[in-house]
Amino acid sequence: MGATRCRAFANGVISYKISESGGEKYARGTIVVPRRDRVLIGVDDTDSKDVGATWTLTHNIAKELDCQEAIYLSHSLVQLFPVPERTQNCMSTVLEFGCVDQKTKLVLIESFKKALQKYSASSQTGMVVLSDFYARELYGFSNRCRIERVSKADALHCVEENGVEILLEGNGVIGALASLPWFGKPEESIIPGTEIKPMRMQKIKNGIQLDKNQ
Repeated sequence: MGATRCRAFANGVISYKISESGGEKYARGTIVVPRRDRVLIGVDDTDSKDVGATWTLTHNIAKELDCQEAIYLSHSLVQLFPVPERTQNCMSTVLEFGCVDQKTKLVLIESFKKALQKYSASSQTGMVVLSDFYARELYGFSNRCRIERVSKADALHCVEENGVEILLEGNGVIGALASLPWFGKPEESIIPGTEIKPMRMQKIKNGIQLDKNQ
């Protein structure tokens, strides 16, 4: 009950309910928070040989845009195959937000785009957006981009097939698209050649965590 009561006063909580407690009474606590949609923003090629770093710029932008309606959840750097056109280290970035509604999402995306246009040091910046829980349909494309050179035409075809929105269409759109499935995996995404694998669904039974196949 103490845990429920403490969390009930956090920012963003809509309401809470705590049953009578004390002694040997069975007690229950409930906290209600807003439903949110996962919004993934992929970015690449914002730097040059001399200045800038995509991961730093995108993180700074995300921190500025973070709010209760669009919470900044995670930031992952994604190592790609080292192509000759790379700016520095051939790494793209995916940022994860939780948005309460469509209007908030649109404001977030447009604000992020404007910030990139203002502060990017490259004319080839790519920015893509996907609202999806897993981005599972992009696993194959992303894995390819980590082990071989992939054309922009292939990236654009993948965008059309999987409902991804392009906001900035420079050559960086390839790496930006490849970054999307790596949200929330910052330790794995920086290891060259590592394949992204389906997330393991787990459930709790009698206090024991089990794989879904058990």
